Amino acid sequence: MDFALLLVLAVALSGVIYLLDVVWLRPKRRERVAHAEAQTQEGLDPATREKLLKEPWPIDYSRSFFPVLLVVLIVRSFVVEPFQIPSGSMRPTLEVGDFILVNKFAYGLRLPVVNTRFLEVDDPERGDVMVFRFPEEPSVNFIKRVVGLPGDRIRYEDKQLYVNGEPVSKELMEEAASQQLLLEEHLGEVEHYIYNNPRDPGPQMREVEVPEGHYFTMGDNRDHSNDSRYWGFVPEENIVGRAFAVWMHWEGGLPSFTDVRRIE
Repeated sequence: MDFALLLVLAVALSGVIYLLDVVWLRPKRRERVAHAEAQTQEGLDPATREKLLKEPWPIDYSRSFFPVLLVVLIVRSFVVEPFQIPSGSMRPTLEVGDFILVNKFAYGLRLPVVNTRFLEVDDPERGDVMVFRFPEEPSVNFIKRVVGLPGDRIRYEDKQLYVNGEPVSKELMEEAASQQLLLEEHLGEVEHYIYNNPRDPGPQMREVEVPEGHYFTMGDNRDHSNDSRYWGFVPEENIVGRAFAVWMHWEGGLPSFTDVRRIE
């Protein structure tokens, strides 16, 4: 289901009905009341007047819902949009069941549905956690970390990420019972945690150069992430926004608000 398309259609339909009523139908109802009053010396009783002025139910619903839907469309398209994390590819930064907020104007304002940028604000930076439309299936939203900018040379070999020929530094923080390692990675000015499993051979990727207008992304759960190492680059036109906060966690049962935090 394309919620953005449904929302745009709902705003358009309710707006057209509301405008039609304001411009044409409402004056017609008032004319009928005035004509009826002219036919009687006593004037219309309140019940008759109310009946003649009563709005049909499509107009009543449109008048009530149009302003609300319009505000939701503007906020969701140009300010902030909520998303849910459905997989563990961004662990430990994001857990399954996290509900996140995405800044929709960080990378420029885009038209809803078509996602065309009409106002440039800024471009993604290395280390950003970015939401984008999956290049192979644009109806699906992905969330990954930006590791390669246009013109960068990216290589991933033996669990080590290289950017422009330089290894990205990382420090061991903890070794779990499952042999999975928690490491702190220093990606430019961004420090964040990643998972690596020495027993999992994982993918090997020869050096590639990121084309202009594209980005290279990876999940923080390096051995369990379907990312640019497998399907390539993210085009600029597929960008949705920058994830900046977790506002709720819910995996069934009662939602939890105890882990509200910024996303680094």
